Amino acid sequence: MEAPRIGIIGGSGVYDIDGLENVTTRYPDTPYGKPSDEIVIGELAGNAVAFLPRHGKGHRISPSELPAQANIWAMKTLGVTHLVSISAVGSLKEEFAPRDVVIPDQILDRTKGVRPATFFDGGVVAHIAFAEPYCPELRQIMLKAATESGGGTHDGGTMVVMEGPQFSTKAESNFYRQIGGGVIGMTALPEAKLAREAEICYCTVALVTDYDCWHESEESVTVEMIIAHLQANVERAKRLIMLAVPMIASATRDCACGSAMAGALITNPAAISDKRRKELGLLLDKYLG
Repeated sequence: MEAPRIGIIGGSGVYDIDGLENVTTRYPDTPYGKPSDEIVIGELAGNAVAFLPRHGKGHRISPSELPAQANIWAMKTLGVTHLVSISAVGSLKEEFAPRDVVIPDQILDRTKGVRPATFFDGGVVAHIAFAEPYCPELRQIMLKAATESGGGTHDGGTMVVMEGPQFSTKAESNFYRQIGGGVIGMTALPEAKLAREAEICYCTVALVTDYDCWHESEESVTVEMIIAHLQANVERAKRLIMLAVPMIASATRDCACGSAMAGALITNPAAISDKRRKELGLLLDKYLG
């Protein structure tokens, strides 16, 4: 089987993929420790796929404790070029109803700075462009797959990423609405930033489970409510994945994601220690030789 080109990170409720064949597992060591769990590698409709349950089997890892650096690094070492993030989210807009799918196009960072958000530190500095945080080409593929999977589908919206594990207060929820938030979750960052540094195309598929706590005629979000909607969302997510994988596999890669690091490194290469150069070889050898 060829090296996986397509990676999928499953969020709340999405802990496996139906229909995988020729399955093997990898649990690689990375410079940032182990990923969230074993990465399941298999073939879906003849296409190589690498799947990782973001929170680990049994949902053991809090959003603030996720080993995002290890997760993205592991996907990169496996040859993944396109990474789809399946995430359960709350809605900040009336039109984004529970059980709908939103393919966001922007991210608003409301985390608290406790999550390492770059590979470039320890004497190496790089500034990637992040104006468009999601790969535009992968977004269009996922939008098409979401539409064909049946049910409400929305093109675009701002993903507010908050620190967890607690849900929002009403004041926070209404504030996020006022500043243009569309959906709210806890895991799209730092994943999206790290994927861009790793030159991996990245897109979130947001599965709406609730109206957060701003909605006056709906109950405030609870785990019980999320689980009730997740059961339906997960079935749709699995249909969506089945549709999307062949589309991704047959697409040409014309976006800028694959060269995101070109011109981003600001540190003089002569000033980079041999140790850091070796550690970051997976990302820098392409440019430094």
